[in-house]
Formats: sequence, structure tokens, C-alpha cells
Amino acid sequence: MTDKALLIAGAKKMSIDLDEVQVSKLMQYLELIIKWNKTVNLSAIRHLDEGVKKHLLDSLSVMPYITKEPLLDVGSGAGLPGIVISIMKPELSVTVLDTVGKKCRFMQFAKTNLELKNLTVVHQRVENYIAEQCFGQIISRAFAEVDKTLSLTQHLLCDNGHYLLMKGNHFENEALKNFTVQAHQVSVPYVSDQRYFLEIKPS
Repeated sequence: MTDKALLIAGAKKMSIDLDEVQVSKLMQYLELIIKWNKTVNLSAIRHLDEGVKKHLLDSLSVMPYITKEPLLDVGSGAGLPGIVISIMKPELSVTVLDTVGKKCRFMQFAKTNLELKNLTVVHQRVENYIAEQCFGQIISRAFAEVDKTLSLTQHLLCDNGHYLLMKGNHFENEALKNFTVQAHQVSVPYVSDQRYFLEIKPS
């Protein structure tokens, strides 16, 4: 199976039908990550097939939970899942934030190359970031412990906003006060790791 076919088949297993533009941009994006990885350490993944599974499909698994409100991806790294969401929803305002300059340069390069007009790249510490607008949804894939993520970003969340945090199976130990947490177990095709998605709202 080609890498492209793997992406299409994996997405379909999650009931996500990709159109030709989405497939093309997602594969271009992954190719950019692999290429930059040779000189800049963006990710531990070095091969396209592994990238399809652990970067693209893992990021696509959150799509059913994404709403229309402006979205902030905290500690985005190479742009996961923010750039994937930006490709999938060109009408959605997506902001990706990271403190590492080389990762932000890569995300800016990807934005230009993929013509992602709905994407904003921010190079800053999240606790110092003052946005022009609040965000209805804040997402992170591998940023920090849940309580730390909430405390560092709460000033950026809209009053009726919510968090979407991608986690392994360690979150059960994390106690949260003043928040309601809904945990969704997510099955990512071709990935054996247990994945959870936490939907968190201020209570």
C-alpha cells in the first residue's frame, strides 16, 4: 500500500473522507516534516509510512470534536495537530504556538508552501501570549500535564470555550478542580498505543 493509500484508508476507518486537495496537502506537509528533519530536529519520525500513522492519522482522529470557533494549538512543535486541522478546515481560524524558533520557522514555511491562509504562527511562551481575541477551543498534543496546560492558557480561553487535550493513558492520575472532564478513547488505525482525548470545560 502506498503512503497516500494508507492515509486515505486510515482516515476512512475513522469515517473521515478526504478529498484530493486534503490528501495532496497532508502528504506535502508530511514530506516537508521528513525533509526538514534531516537538518532540524522536528520529530523522531523519519519515514513517510510511520509519519502517516503517528502524525497525520493521529491528528485526524480529533476532527469529529473540532467546532467552528477559533482554535489555538499550544506547544504545536511541527504543527501537530494544528496544521492538519488547518488543512482539513480552511474556513476555520487556526493559531499554532510554540516557544522554539526553529519549529515556528518550519510552521511558517509550511504555511507559505501549502497556502494556508487560515493559519497564524506565534513564536512565544503561552503564558505571555496576549491574543487579539479569545479562543473557543484550545488543543494540545504533547504539551504538558493537564493541570499545567489549563493554568498556563486559561487567560486565552473564551468564557464558553473548551479544551481538547490528546493524551496517552496516564491522565487518570490527574485531578482537576473547577472543570468537567469527558474522556474519549480514540482508536487510531495502524497505531497500537492507547490514545485518549479529553474534552474539558470550566464548570
